[in-house]
Amino acid sequence: MLDLEAARIFTLVVQNQSFSETARKLGVSAPVISKQVARLEKSLDARLLQRTTRRLGLTEAGAAFYAHCVRMLEEADAAERAVSRLHEAPRGHLRVSATVGFGSLRIAPLLPGFLARYPEVSVELVCDDRVVDLVDGGYDLALRLTAQPGELLVARSLTAVRQVLCAAPVYLQRRGTPQRPEDLADHNCLCYLRSDETGDTRWAFVSEGRPLNVPVAGNFSTNNIDALRRAAMAGLGIILGSSYRLEPDIRAGRLVEILADFLPEQDARIYAVYPSNRHLSPKVRVFIDYLVEALADS
Repeated sequence: MLDLEAARIFTLVVQNQSFSETARKLGVSAPVISKQVARLEKSLDARLLQRTTRRLGLTEAGAAFYAHCVRMLEEADAAERAVSRLHEAPRGHLRVSATVGFGSLRIAPLLPGFLARYPEVSVELVCDDRVVDLVDGGYDLALRLTAQPGELLVARSLTAVRQVLCAAPVYLQRRGTPQRPEDLADHNCLCYLRSDETGDTRWAFVSEGRPLNVPVAGNFSTNNIDALRRAAMAGLGIILGSSYRLEPDIRAGRLVEILADFLPEQDARIYAVYPSNRHLSPKVRVFIDYLVEALADS
């Protein structure tokens, strides 16, 4: 097995072009350095350095070995830094992106507990239903509702999200309660406008164990789910939305859930995501851990 310390000494000798200078910087004698390099050459069964009275030169084997040593030592140093950061106290400003609904209803109520536990961290929660660029936007992480987090992101699942279909009691009394997804063709469906969608709105159901996408339409659509929710409670039509947003209204009787047997048990999950090429800092790590714990309890 390669002696990492000997490889580090060899690399320093090459960079300093001197055994004595390397010894001085490391606080040891020059013979100690010379013996380390000689032992390394013996273990590799190859001469690495050409020694002359004026300078040190690399052999062909030495040049190849040096290039690998530089990369290997950089990785080793990065690994040590990563471990040491795990023991650092989380601190600094944390910029988080979340959807309007999930950020305001589920994340904001959890922040007092997090900030009390980690007083040296401050949180900036930016709620926007658009998918933001984490790097360009200066975000540490994003909380996204999706079925596919993305290949260029590191993702950790936080919680499952169920879709619910509901309407106000007054609407169902006036228009009747749909019994099957196909019945929605005769109803006023309140549609959420997504920036990444074009064409007709379709709602996803499961009928007899098979996926069923039903085209829906109505006289009101918006890119604000809270506006849809308020319109539904006023009796305007039927709304499809996330359980965490609509279940409080269902429990209070302001909305009635319909077609529950035809909706997938889990449409998507909420993920905490951050760029794969970015080191996971202590403040991000503890925030994600806190959300996993808190959302599991809720």
